[in-house]
Amino acid sequence: MTNNFENQNKTEVVYVDKQKVDMFIMTNQKYFPSEKIMFLKEKLYHLPEEKFSMISCLELKDPTTLLLISLFLGSWGVDRFMLKETGMGVLKLLTGGVCGILTIIDWFSVQKKTKDLNFNNFMLML
Repeated sequence: MTNNFENQNKTEVVYVDKQKVDMFIMTNQKYFPSEKIMFLKEKLYHLPEEKFSMISCLELKDPTTLLLISLFLGSWGVDRFMLKETGMGVLKLLTGGVCGILTIIDWFSVQKKTKDLNFNNFMLML
């Protein structure tokens, strides 16, 4: 009697299908650092189906969009505010991008920072 009860309470974990993982990686690889794609793929293969559906709803920031925002609104710190770097955003806002120097540096680094932010948010969801 107890053995039957124990079998009813056990739930089997269903892992994500390989095709779903490959499709997710293929459609979202531009949002993550290229050196971490294989790591993400391995993590997703061993993920329960419920968690995968939650992760697929995660809002990722587009690095190209943030580059454009940095080019046009970078001196006011909008790019840093979008990257959740409020302190640097305020500094750029008050100093005009530290007289343009920090703005120019951000033009070359904002895409990498965006991909790193997406990766860190993704890892927090796991």
